Amino acid sequence: MNGNTKQSLYIWSVVVAFTAITVILGDSLGMLSKYPENLALSLTEPLNNGMRWFVVTFGWLFKAIAWVFDWPILFAKTVLHAVPWVAMLVLATYAAYRAKGYGLAVFCAMSILYMVTFGFWEQSLNSFSLVVVSIPLAVAIGFGIGTWGFMSERAYRAIMPTLDLMQTVPAFAYLLPILLLFGFGSTVGLVASVLFAFPPMVRNTIIGLRGVPQPIIESGIMSGATPSQLFWSVRVPTARRQLLLGINQTTMASLSMVVIASIIGGTNDIGWQVLSTIRKALFGESILAGIVIALMAMILDRMTSGFAMRSASLDLAEKKRRQRGWLICGGVVLMTALMAHLIPILSVWPKELIINPAPSMNAGLEWFFLEFRVVLDNIKQTAFFYLMLPIKIGLNQAISPFSWGFSMTPLVTTVYVVLVAVPVAFMVIKGRYLLAVWAALIGLLLYSGLQGVAWTALCMIIIVIGWQTGGRSLAAWIAAGLAFILLTGIWNPAVISLYLCGVAVLIAFVLGSAIGIWASENDKVSVLVRPVIDTLQTMPLFVILIPFVMIFKIGEFTALLSIVIFAIVPAIRYTEHGLRNLSKEVVEAATAIGSTRMQLLFQVKLPLAVPTIMLGLNQTIMFAISMLVITALVGTDDLGQQIYIGLGDGDFAVGMTAGIGMAIIAMIADRITQSISRKMQAKLGIRLEQGA
Repeated sequence: MNGNTKQSLYIWSVVVAFTAITVILGDSLGMLSKYPENLALSLTEPLNNGMRWFVVTFGWLFKAIAWVFDWPILFAKTVLHAVPWVAMLVLATYAAYRAKGYGLAVFCAMSILYMVTFGFWEQSLNSFSLVVVSIPLAVAIGFGIGTWGFMSERAYRAIMPTLDLMQTVPAFAYLLPILLLFGFGSTVGLVASVLFAFPPMVRNTIIGLRGVPQPIIESGIMSGATPSQLFWSVRVPTARRQLLLGINQTTMASLSMVVIASIIGGTNDIGWQVLSTIRKALFGESILAGIVIALMAMILDRMTSGFAMRSASLDLAEKKRRQRGWLICGGVVLMTALMAHLIPILSVWPKELIINPAPSMNAGLEWFFLEFRVVLDNIKQTAFFYLMLPIKIGLNQAISPFSWGFSMTPLVTTVYVVLVAVPVAFMVIKGRYLLAVWAALIGLLLYSGLQGVAWTALCMIIIVIGWQTGGRSLAAWIAAGLAFILLTGIWNPAVISLYLCGVAVLIAFVLGSAIGIWASENDKVSVLVRPVIDTLQTMPLFVILIPFVMIFKIGEFTALLSIVIFAIVPAIRYTEHGLRNLSKEVVEAATAIGSTRMQLLFQVKLPLAVPTIMLGLNQTIMFAISMLVITALVGTDDLGQQIYIGLGDGDFAVGMTAGIGMAIIAMIADRITQSISRKMQAKLGIRLEQGA
């Protein structure tokens, strides 16, 4: 046993001993067990007073900005609505073909036909008008800030933690201050979209500009380029692919805000269509409208990524062919626009020809629920009483004659202690002392539950994890974040958020990784899985919630399933990507020495793909936390609910405090998973670039 392992063993032994004392003594420990409410600092009055002063003092400026931004949105709507749908079909299909070939062109054409024939064309154009204004704004702002961060190390150190905070504070927490400053209307949705969408552009700009090879820079300097020429003619073209990736991610982020922006924009767009049908519990209608956003997102994603993958340098002949193609496309667009004036159906799709399968979808869901009600109820009750409740409140409170068929008598408690002690003793005998200590800690936490364990013990566990994975600086940062949660009085909802996310991430990561492994080994599975996860990633979060609410009603189990379905996407995507993009030489060498398929997978591919898979875990956690605000709609009592309370009551302090609390949880998880990933890479001798 080396020195580091001994130190870890001593530290974790102290943690387990302290946790055991808190579990045994319980509430008799007083403030060491339950954080005193009178020690919580109320930030409500100072924050709200500060926000009111800011609105009164600078409100005129933001109203003026809103008035200015109204014009480009109105212009975009006017132009888009003036173009007949058939002309837009031709233009978008050709752009898709240029980006990624015939497959995307056909998909784009079918998607536009869906929007037209299902009666969503007008709402789609209204949503797209917001997107076409917000994306250039977000890209311009992101590129400017990213360039500043590239040129100034001091600016970089200030920008990165700010981006972390902006990308982990839930989007809903932005809404109240934006509403107070800009009022209701389309501009509010635009501002919310830009604020949410520009951080990915900043990150990719910094990465792209920093990643320009030094020989290229030196070549530009030797050619006599000025600093301005060196930047615009050398650095930016070389970083083109990374910059286009930033545009891609900014586009997706902007589209993901369409529904949320509708809450405060109130315009007749797709987001509002989704929101209004959800409020009426119309499953079919909300799904059909939500599919439009998913289609728009997938088309723009494929287009921007397709343009990003194109070669930066084209020969003169190819440029001329492309110019000729665009001229021909423009002619066809003009011709179809003229035809639309002669043939009304090419301009406005008749209402009597609109397809509406929503009633059948609603009836089908209702039949499914009635037919399988007993099975569904059993699934819900089993998962809730045997998985969720023990983790939340502990076996000592979850076990009862009503749920388990017996109560937590002294005999049952003794049996539980023995069941935990046996594997712990076995690990000790085998010399796996650290594993034994961790097993004992898990046994204690399961007995008391996350809500039942003392706040001092839970804080100690989280801080020690940070210390062991990222050193003293990470431990200090985590301690400061936990202190904020405690001092602002949001500890209890934060623990519930941790519980819901913890269970959901465990299920999503295990299941998603298994599907990702399967997809990496089977091309047919990969082809089937990709459109599903694309749809899940681009489908509005509200829509994901609706079928679970209709089937399982409101409650924590419904929230859990919704989080799992949304958070499983990165686990699948990153696992498959990591396994499919390994060094061919290493895989061929392992195959040449006679490795079986299973040996190749578990002893070669999975270890090499660890960095990418760990990034998938990181993103699974981020997705789960971002879904918490949506699941608060079904009755969870977590930080997401606090954000809704602040938004509903117009209480800036309550909403923002809860939003920052969720950001702290997200950043703690992010830092810990990144530290674990770096340690595993160092241990395996793998560089991140292998899996990136």
